[in-house]
Amino acid sequence: MKLNVKAFGLACGLLWGFALFCMTWWLIALEGSTGDPTFIGRFYLGYTLSPIGSLIGLVWAFVDGAIGGVIFAWLYNVIAGRSEG
Repeated sequence: MKLNVKAFGLACGLLWGFALFCMTWWLIALEGSTGDPTFIGRFYLGYTLSPIGSLIGLVWAFVDGAIGGVIFAWLYNVIAGRSEG
């Protein structure tokens, strides 16, 4: 069975993007909007614990998750193709 590379990449991007968005709002609700740089902000430029930072993180995480999902699905299909034939 092969994976649809585009669909898997889109699903991974949406999952990771909305997960980071929700985690950011959870931290904002608990600690308040600080705007301080975070560890993830080192990789996702512009990401902070703020409402605008959550949107920036959503975009970065979507792109990151989509690229990772596409690579994973492509690699899975290559390995699955070799084992079938």
